[in-house]
Amino acid sequence: MTTNLQLSLQITALGMGLVFGAILLLWLMMVILTALTADKEPASDSTEADSQTQANPKLQVALFAVAMALTEQDASSAHPLEQPPTAIVSAWQLGMRTRQMSEKGNRARPSRS
Repeated sequence: MTTNLQLSLQITALGMGLVFGAILLLWLMMVILTALTADKEPASDSTEADSQTQANPKLQVALFAVAMALTEQDASSAHPLEQPPTAIVSAWQLGMRTRQMSEKGNRARPSRS
C-alpha cells in the first residue's frame, strides 16, 4: 500500500512540476520577446505632445472644442426633470374602473356555446 501512495505522490509531483515549468518557460519567453521588441530610444512624452500640438492646427481646434464642451457641461444649469406625483386612486374609483374594464372585455369576446 505504501508503494501505491508513493507512486501517486511521484505522479502528482511530476505533473505539478511540468505545469510550473511550462508557466516559467512562457514567462521567460515573454520577457525575452518584450526586451527584443521594445523601443530602443527613450521618448520624452511632453516635448513630442507639444510639438504635435503646435504643428497640427486641426488638433488644436479639437482640443479647444473639448475644453469648451467640458466647461459648458460644468456651468450648465440644466437639471433632470422630477417624476410627477402618482395619481391617488380611491378604492371606489378602482372598483368602478375594474368593472368597466371587465364589461368591455366581455363585449369584445364572442360567447362560446
